[in-house]
Amino acid sequence: MKRRILVVALAVAGAITGCAIRQLVGPRVTGTCDGACKHYIDCKPNHPHADLERCEQECPDVLGDSDARVEFERLSCDDAVEFVDGRHPTTAQQ
Repeated sequence: MKRRILVVALAVAGAITGCAIRQLVGPRVTGTCDGACKHYIDCKPNHPHADLERCEQECPDVLGDSDARVEFERLSCDDAVEFVDGRHPTTAQQ
């Protein structure tokens, strides 16, 4: 019985530690186009499938090396979507 409690306690402690480390370190970055496009798509709920296809096609040219892809994966969601889609027009100010 004590052994079972110890195993459960260690599992819970491991899960908590993993979450804390992920919060401190941030999301895992890959430096790949797959990772960069996943980040972009994760940041864009209800995206059209064409957005993923466009990202996969353009990524090797736009984010030509792994350092650029790592930096893209570290962008906030707002910045990642703006980088790919551009700024959305705002209403005219008078």
